[in-house]
Amino acid sequence: MTTISAPAPETAAHTLLCAERCHLGEGPAYDAASDTAWWFDIVEKRLYEARLATGEIAVHTLPVMASALAMVDARRQLLITEGGLMLRDIASGRLESVAAVEADHAATRSNDARVHPCGTFWFSTMGRQAEKGAGTLYAFHAGAVLPLVPGITIPNAICFSPDGTLGYFADTALGELYRVRLDPVSGLPLEAPSVLHRHSGAGGLDGAVTDAQGLIWCAVWGGARLNAYSPAGDLVRSLVTPARQTSCPVFVGKGFDRVLVTSAWEHMDADARAADPEHGRTFLLDIGVTGRAEPRVRLGAL
Repeated sequence: MTTISAPAPETAAHTLLCAERCHLGEGPAYDAASDTAWWFDIVEKRLYEARLATGEIAVHTLPVMASALAMVDARRQLLITEGGLMLRDIASGRLESVAAVEADHAATRSNDARVHPCGTFWFSTMGRQAEKGAGTLYAFHAGAVLPLVPGITIPNAICFSPDGTLGYFADTALGELYRVRLDPVSGLPLEAPSVLHRHSGAGGLDGAVTDAQGLIWCAVWGGARLNAYSPAGDLVRSLVTPARQTSCPVFVGKGFDRVLVTSAWEHMDADARAADPEHGRTFLLDIGVTGRAEPRVRLGAL
């Protein structure tokens, strides 16, 4: 575990992908086959769809709060929602329940998620008011929902090493980034998590994604940063982002050479929003590294 101050901040070229302001923009995903990016406004129950080749943006209204998705195939997505896991038909928008998650806990909702290279889907829940210890990290593996780590306040930064042998996640409330060894075949833990890095400075660790070399790129909520951590826990780069409440990155583009970053205006009063003119918008950053395709989720046995 390493605890060090942030390196000198860098600036990166960026473009505005979507000018609409998300109350709580989160959960970006990218489907390389269709060159389409997706992300959510959790609070407003909206799913955004961006055709990157044309810049066309579509906004889909959802009947439930949802926070992240994974591609199943060309026709379907798996969404994690306040009601559990749901299949979404892309063409019609029709939702079908797959598995209830914390159905008897009205005080919690879904939060972060990402797919392990083998197709196992890791996702998290948290208290609607970020109640201490109310969140849990789960895996959807071989058709079953498996609890992995309970008692997390704000579980975020779920991502994996390219070879699938390491998993990462954070508790934003504690400012801690964790690492855990995984079975690369199942995507399930082989040991208890250990602290990899303790965040210092402004803001908190939010959503994350790994690049092709295994660096962990983590949005810093409230810090207007996208930080890169090594698998050893060293903070190696810190890029300035256009909005203060940066929430989650994902690599996009045919060469996975750009980073889509969501943001939010949640809990910001009028003065705070005025001081942060790009609040809630969605951006594309050129950071000079290459990512990789997000795996598709497996619904049944691996």
